[in-house]
Amino acid sequence: MSFGSRIWFAWSCFFKVLFDGRFAARVEAASSPARALEEAPAAPPKDSAPEEPDPEPEPKPKPKPKPKPAGKPEKKQPPSVHAALQLLALFQREGRLVDFLKQDVASFDDAEIGAAARVVHEGCRKALDAHAQIEPVRAEDEGANVSVESGFDPASIKLTGDVRGAAPYRGVLRHRGWRATSLELPEAVGENDSHVLAPAEVEL
Repeated sequence: MSFGSRIWFAWSCFFKVLFDGRFAARVEAASSPARALEEAPAAPPKDSAPEEPDPEPEPKPKPKPKPKPAGKPEKKQPPSVHAALQLLALFQREGRLVDFLKQDVASFDDAEIGAAARVVHEGCRKALDAHAQIEPVRAEDEGANVSVESGFDPASIKLTGDVRGAAPYRGVLRHRGWRATSLELPEAVGENDSHVLAPAEVEL
């Protein structure tokens, strides 16, 4: 510092020491090196290192998913799909319906097709009567004149032909329709795959 700066600094410090007790104490401590060393905080020993935090435990590896058996669908099917497949399996077991539908009958004559259809009809009817209750939607005979009142259920009655205006409608009953009132299927045993409608047969 220059001489003039020191004069100004000494003059200002004089009044601060005179009127500011805290500043005077700091000046006194600074002017006495031994006292400054006594009041200085002790430095931590060089050998003491800061404690390191405990390492976080490594996350446990997630178990690998089990491989799915080949041939089975990956997505879970709703119960209604399993019920439909189970009913189709019953038709196959009792009436060979899937065999009949998958067979190319173009090369067969009418007599052969009629004989096969009779067997399929008998077996599928047996399976249907054993596991389902079916009733007609309309009680009238087919060909009878009927009236369809307003507020009818479109899922139960289908209007065909020249449909104009508003209900009530009058027309001829061409098909009585069918309604399932109950369906009782056998309970699955174990982990049977409902997608297998009929197992392959190997004769030894």
